[in-house]
Amino acid sequence: MNIADVFKRKSPVLSFEIFPPKKAAALYGIDETLAELCRLNPDFISVTFGAFGSQVDNKTIELGRKIKNDFHIEPLIHLTCLNYNKEEILVILKKLKEEKLFNILALRGDESPDVTPKEEFKYASDLITFIKEQSDFSVCGACYPEKHLESPDAVTDILYLKQKTDAGASHLISQLFFDNQLFYDFYEKTRIAGINVPIQAGIMPVTNKKQIERMVSLCGATLPLKFKRIINRYEDKPEALFDAGMAYAINQIVELIAAGVDGIHIYTMNKPIIAKRICEGIKTLI
Repeated sequence: MNIADVFKRKSPVLSFEIFPPKKAAALYGIDETLAELCRLNPDFISVTFGAFGSQVDNKTIELGRKIKNDFHIEPLIHLTCLNYNKEEILVILKKLKEEKLFNILALRGDESPDVTPKEEFKYASDLITFIKEQSDFSVCGACYPEKHLESPDAVTDILYLKQKTDAGASHLISQLFFDNQLFYDFYEKTRIAGINVPIQAGIMPVTNKKQIERMVSLCGATLPLKFKRIINRYEDKPEALFDAGMAYAINQIVELIAAGVDGIHIYTMNKPIIAKRICEGIKTLI
């Protein structure tokens, strides 16, 4: 199935993100997690990609194969390029094709002080162009409602995003955000820039204070005052913070759906309870 076609027949699209367990042995225990997620009937499930080694890459492909063949949900395979050359990417694409995994989320990947980047792919748009030259993969791109941390300004970031869609990205998934107005403003700017592909809103429910601190440091997401109040009020009460964080995420999604968003992408952190609680809260809306 071409995931891009899903957006042509339904709105909003619902998807989840999971990641391969760090230890290979744990991969065989992820079936319960997948079973719980697939009972919620997502349109697809994205699988994150290891940036620095073939062992992790193979786990990504293995998990994608399991989702497709055992649970009959279409996987979206993350693929980073900063630390790979064209020959290595071709090997990965060959593996994906052999497993009939034809949907890819093309990413540049994060820099690491311990790994020297290779020079053949500097941007995700380079990877998208290369993939589209090789085969008929359906390619998705990432976008950043508050701009990528490395972009000098929002205008430049939108121009880079336009390069992704011009290269062949058929839809976009956003980085997490906590202020819907920022997403609405970003969405309007993409349309003004001539970016007309569907854009899914990426939502990560925050269930503990350390998690939010880490997320903000990694992506620079803005925390609205009402969200800060939740964190400050319940930071020493884990169960209450979990419930409040879930309620905030559900309210975000309800507002986004009411505004006509193309899709919702939930960063599950491999916790089915998060996806289940959200789906229960929006079950009549999707």
